[in-house]
Amino acid sequence: MIKTAMVPFADLHAQYLTIKPEIDAAISEVISQSAFIRGRFVDAFENEFASAVGTKHCVSCGNGTDALYIAMRSLGVAAGDEVITTAHSWIATSETITQAGGSVVFCDTDKDAFTIDPKQIEQKITPRTVGIIPVHLYGQPANMDEIMAIARKHKLWVLEDCAQAHFAKFKGQTVGTFGNAAAFSFYPGKNLGAMGDAGAVVTNDAALAEKMAIFARHGGLVKGDHRSEGINSRMDGLQAAILSVKLKKIYDWTQMRQKLAAEYSGRLANIPGVETPLSGEDREHVYHLYVIRHKKRDLLKKWLASSGIETVINYPVALPFLPAYSRLKSRPEDFPNAYGNQSVILSLPIFPEMASTQLEQVVKQMELFALRK
Repeated sequence: MIKTAMVPFADLHAQYLTIKPEIDAAISEVISQSAFIRGRFVDAFENEFASAVGTKHCVSCGNGTDALYIAMRSLGVAAGDEVITTAHSWIATSETITQAGGSVVFCDTDKDAFTIDPKQIEQKITPRTVGIIPVHLYGQPANMDEIMAIARKHKLWVLEDCAQAHFAKFKGQTVGTFGNAAAFSFYPGKNLGAMGDAGAVVTNDAALAEKMAIFARHGGLVKGDHRSEGINSRMDGLQAAILSVKLKKIYDWTQMRQKLAAEYSGRLANIPGVETPLSGEDREHVYHLYVIRHKKRDLLKKWLASSGIETVINYPVALPFLPAYSRLKSRPEDFPNAYGNQSVILSLPIFPEMASTQLEQVVKQMELFALRK
């Protein structure tokens, strides 16, 4: 028998129990109408999500990785084009640049915010640069004022990677509304998560939205009428109906995450060796992940695991140093902040249903770790 953690990293079943009647009814309605592929449930969610984010269009798709790929193909990325993105993220951000036909150009992160450092973007721009993909990592918005200023100056498109930052805000403006388009993931563990894979791209550009919808549906909006070659990436009706239910809860869940993060930061502030996450100026962090730094990260992780506390390292190897990018021959001094952070970051449990006793257990064990001989 698998032993259940005393404090899980996330608890999707606990979330389900809080909305079980609504979820069960939504699933039952989809089944009763056999509306499994596209249809009114998908259309409804696309409209609801675009409205909630504050954009004119939403194109749903199979997952967050597809969302990035669809957006770049529709933005016209071609062989020889360079796209600048952050050195610290999940590989979906960078691999889709290559898949779309472009070349990845990594930029270091801000040491404390973990997001792409705008001050270093401009020096990465060449005549081949076509776009920038900032990642709102862990739920913290990137500095979109500076990024958009650079993009306007050099006539570059901006694709926001919002996979971990549903409804985070920079200077009061929701992420996903700054660039030409924004990609979202609805992977189950995300702040707004489906019960399976799902994703979406949002934009205010009607022509771009149509291109993305066409590409995601085998190159045509009407079955049998294929204007071009495309791919098959679609959100199914069950996931759309589930997401429509959860969308109504997301603001309350976000507040719960922020409350837990504030409690963590207050309780951990005086524990030797622990660096709590900083929320940058003018940024509303939605804490998809609560990421601390500790020089003895690996020992701390083992200590917490021995007490039944699940933690995760997001991400243990910065992108330029993965074997997948050995061709770039990156050196630690090329990306000092991303390289330095990769060995000290640790994501602690945080989820809206987390009990105060569970948070207390995490804090207590971290205090004991600091006191050990």
